[in-house]
Amino acid sequence: MTTHTANASGSILVVDDQAANLRVVSTLLSRHGYEVITADSGEEALAIASEQTPDLMLLDMIMPGMDGFALLEQIKQRPELLRLPVVFLTAAHDRELLLRAFDAGAVDYVTKPFMPEELLARVNAHVGLKQTRDRLERVARERQELVNLVAHDLKNPLTSVLFASDILIHQGTKPERIPRYLEMIHDSANDALGYIRRYLEAQADDLMSRQHAEGHAVAASLPEVLDWLAHRYGLQLEGRGLRLHVQAPAQCRPVAIDHLVLRQVAENLISNAMKYAPDSDIEISVRASAPGFWQLLVEDRGAGIPASRQRELFKPFARLTDVDPADGLSSGLGLSLARQIVGNAGGQLWYEDRDGGGARFVVELPEALSANGG
Repeated sequence: MTTHTANASGSILVVDDQAANLRVVSTLLSRHGYEVITADSGEEALAIASEQTPDLMLLDMIMPGMDGFALLEQIKQRPELLRLPVVFLTAAHDRELLLRAFDAGAVDYVTKPFMPEELLARVNAHVGLKQTRDRLERVARERQELVNLVAHDLKNPLTSVLFASDILIHQGTKPERIPRYLEMIHDSANDALGYIRRYLEAQADDLMSRQHAEGHAVAASLPEVLDWLAHRYGLQLEGRGLRLHVQAPAQCRPVAIDHLVLRQVAENLISNAMKYAPDSDIEISVRASAPGFWQLLVEDRGAGIPASRQRELFKPFARLTDVDPADGLSSGLGLSLARQIVGNAGGQLWYEDRDGGGARFVVELPEALSANGG
C-alpha cells in the first residue's frame, strides 16, 4: 500500500494490478489536492477500505486473483462500505462488461487510456456528492440527538412542575408550604427554558469548549449543587414519606464542569433513583477521590441493578429493568448522556452495588483550575 497526500480535499483508494497505472493516477490526483492510497490487489483494497473508508474507490475491474467484480461483491457484504462510491477503470468498451459493472454496484466508469480532465471531472463530482451526503447525514443525526436531549432533559423540570401544581390544586399542603411549592414551579419552568436555550446554542460539550475558548472559568461548587438538589427534590420525597439525605465535606474545591450541566447529570441520577427505588430514601454526598478529583454520589436502598443489565447500563436506550415505571415517558437516554457529559468534562461516571443492597452512582470530576492556572 502507498499513500500520497497533498492538501487533501478527499481520500481516494486507487486499485490496479499495474504499478505504472497506479503511479500515473496517484500523481495526477495528488497534484489536485487528494489524499491517494493505492492497492495492487482486490484483497489489499478490501483490507484498506475496511480499516478506514475512503471517499471514493477507483477500481480496475480486470485483475488476477480477486478482480473488481469479486471486490464489489465483498463490499456489498460489509455495511460500513455500502455507501462507498466506486468508479471503475477499464480498457474495454464491451457493453456487456459495463452493464455487469454497474449491476455489481459501480457508480461510474472511465476508459483507459483516460483523459486527465475527464478522470478529474468524474472524481470531483463523485467525491463532492459523497462529502455532501456525509454532511447532510451528520446534520440530520445531530438534529435528532438534539431533539432527544431536549425531550429527555425537559422531563425532570416538568415533572417537578406537575408535582407542585398537583399539590396546590388539590390543597394537599399546609398554608406555610405554599410559597415553597410556587417557588418550585417557577424555578422548574426557568430551568426548562434554560435547557432549551442552551441546547439551541450548542450541546453541553460545545458550551464548555466555548467557555474555555473565551477565557471563562468553568467551575461548579459541589456543596451548592447538593443544596439545590435538596431544595428541588426534598419535598417530593417527603410527599412519599421518604427523606433526601445530604452530606458534604466542610472544605471542597470547585470541579471543572458547568454548574448547570452538573445539575442536569445529578437530576438524572436522582430521578432514576426515585423511579426504580420508589420506597427508598436517597442519599447524595460528596467526597474527595484521587488527588485533584472529587466525587458526587447518589445512593439508594432499592433493588439495585441486576448483574445482567450492568454491562448495558450506559448504552443509549438501555433500561434499568424490564418494567418502565415512567409509563413510556422514559427514553433510556439519561445515563448514556450523563456519562458522555461527564466524560467531556474530563471525568467518569460509573455504577456500584452497595454493601447491604441498593445502587450507587459515582460522578468523579477533576478540580477546576484557578484563574491563574494553579
